[in-house]
Amino acid sequence: MEMNTFFEGDEKALFLSKYRQLLRGASSYLEKGDLEKMKGLLMRVVGKDCYGRDKNGINGFLRNLDTALIAQSEIGLKRTSIFALLLYRPVYKQALEIEEVRADFGEEVALMITRLLKTSDLYARNTAINSENFHHLLFSFAEDVRVILLMIADRLCLMRLGKLLQESDRVRLATEVSFLYAPLAHRLGLYAIKSELEDLSLKYTDRKQFDFIKRKLNETKRSRDAYIAEFIAPIKKKLEEAGFHFEIKGRTKSIHSINNKLKKQKIEFEGIYDLFAIRIVLDTPLERERADCWLVYSIITDMYQPNPKRLKDWISIPKTNGYESLHITVMGPQNRWVEVQIRTRRMDEIAERGLAAHWKYKGIKAESGLDEFMNNVRAALEAKDNDPVDLMNDFKMDLYQDEIYVFTPTGELIKLPKGATVLDFAFAIHSKVGCTCVSAKVNNRNVPIKHVLRNGDTVNVITSPSQTPKRDWLNIVVTSKARVRIKQALREETAKTADMAKELLQRRFKNRKVEMDESVLMRYIKRKGFKTVTDFYVEIANERLDPNLVLDEYQELLRKETETNEHVEGPKSAESYVATTPVEEISTNKDILVIDQNLTGIEYKLAKCCNPIYGDEVFGFVSSQGIKIHRMDCPNASEMFRRYGYRVIPAKWSGKGNDGYVVAIRVIGRDDIAIVTNITSVIGKEANVTLRSLQIQSVDGLFQGTFSVMVRDTIGLNGLIRKIKAVNGVKTVERLNV
Repeated sequence: MEMNTFFEGDEKALFLSKYRQLLRGASSYLEKGDLEKMKGLLMRVVGKDCYGRDKNGINGFLRNLDTALIAQSEIGLKRTSIFALLLYRPVYKQALEIEEVRADFGEEVALMITRLLKTSDLYARNTAINSENFHHLLFSFAEDVRVILLMIADRLCLMRLGKLLQESDRVRLATEVSFLYAPLAHRLGLYAIKSELEDLSLKYTDRKQFDFIKRKLNETKRSRDAYIAEFIAPIKKKLEEAGFHFEIKGRTKSIHSINNKLKKQKIEFEGIYDLFAIRIVLDTPLERERADCWLVYSIITDMYQPNPKRLKDWISIPKTNGYESLHITVMGPQNRWVEVQIRTRRMDEIAERGLAAHWKYKGIKAESGLDEFMNNVRAALEAKDNDPVDLMNDFKMDLYQDEIYVFTPTGELIKLPKGATVLDFAFAIHSKVGCTCVSAKVNNRNVPIKHVLRNGDTVNVITSPSQTPKRDWLNIVVTSKARVRIKQALREETAKTADMAKELLQRRFKNRKVEMDESVLMRYIKRKGFKTVTDFYVEIANERLDPNLVLDEYQELLRKETETNEHVEGPKSAESYVATTPVEEISTNKDILVIDQNLTGIEYKLAKCCNPIYGDEVFGFVSSQGIKIHRMDCPNASEMFRRYGYRVIPAKWSGKGNDGYVVAIRVIGRDDIAIVTNITSVIGKEANVTLRSLQIQSVDGLFQGTFSVMVRDTIGLNGLIRKIKAVNGVKTVERLNV
């Protein structure tokens, strides 16, 4: 396949433009011969169709090029990451040997491709992440954070191409991004990318609200620009008089953050006064950074009244992802609050590009916070018998947390998430200190382990060798490190207790001269209702189950099974024998959903909040009442994906069922005496549709009716809605969620 036939329409011109752009940015890190080798390899592998179009028609080569541009220009990744990204797919498709990459571009590029291959299933997916591949994702994160940076770049590329994706793929991608990749971008300091991902997620999951906020922002743009100019003018004059070299930027809040404010505060758009922030970026030498930032702070607060409760000093103590800035909120003209961010050019680059830019300056100002965070991730992954769902939940809890700063008695600074307790602090010091913690002295005052710490506290942990972790500790801690260590200790204690109980039961069997048959014992444990063998032995250890009773019931079960086997029916012919599996016995013709990994025969309920029917895009949600099936456009879907993504499981229809589904339809139209008769007539004539009930209201010449109908699927429902819309006098028809 030649390059000319590989592209369609204006794709070749687009490719050449993007390729030149990539080369311009790469000039600073290319080694001798890199360009010729890369060009030759790409020409060769394109002919082997390694970069074929996906099901949405997206050119794989252009997508890789777009991702490389994002990684290079918006994140700041260099040679190793960019080359690995461009050559990953040919190696994955076996059109290129990893040894050839190693010979041409070095060991580091080959190693990065190997790490990308480990996450190949994730990298190619457009659907929501489940607990199993989330585990793989974290392994990649712990091994080399650049893999995650590349995946964030790829998700951003796909989100920007969202209009080319099928509706179902677009929604799934948006929910995946909102509950995982946007928080990861936040944690890694990629604030601009995080905001764009969140805005695009809202656009694809709630287009109506997105368009509403965007329209309102456009309507108020002129007045905002005028206000910003009025606010900036005196500041600019004062800073110039003080001899500063600087740049002032105005930044409007993201659509996503405005939407969150509207939801949380339950206010109208016009009620949001802090829609924008002003950013002052200083060109100043490294040794004067802190002093100059505070001098600018002094100049601004002399002009405008500050709000002391809204001062955020991330210059004295930077965030764990390297972010440094001074944030103040002041009362501007017309009594409106304005946030002002003060930082240097170096700080601004780190704030815009996050972790990758921080590496550039690491020799100047090292930051161990992210290293500690990644060490916690590695420790969590290394923990034995780790539940991937718990791991997923614990990890994501840390992503958006604000930070507090507390001190050890020797003055060492410890960073913890907001809401952290004495117990979190103890585990941050060392796992052994956490496991034996009984109380603490905070600012020389005795406090319990559940005491919530505040900024600036000095904490002295008190331990006892007899103390061991308790299950209720999980309700006290907020850090993933503490939760992982507590769970690990509890599992070890449970396993030790179960082993002792097992030995006790084996001795009772031996004393009665009864031989233990493991298969019979397993059936007995299952009949008793225990989910695991460990739970069974723990009940014995805690003396809630008498070993002698277990032995008696075991012998009774064994006797019954023996008698049954002795009185079996005579041999049957092969023709009359039908083998059934447990799933087949559970699954009937009403088993119309396949849940998670092609599983059938699982109990579920259709959610009342959105009433899904056959044909709707659906997902499963593991709740305290079992599995609930929701529509992808359920009013609660975005919140469930964002807050409880680890509970979401795939689901798809496999049959329509026999009984049909009850759906409510609201009809609004002109109040005419014949309109109800005409609508019910349409419903009555429709095949496989039954009218169950109707409610009618008439106000100010308008008719509003709610019709409850039984339908077989979305095709029948949509056909019915179209026909009702055609009834004379009908203005709107909509399906109700309940």
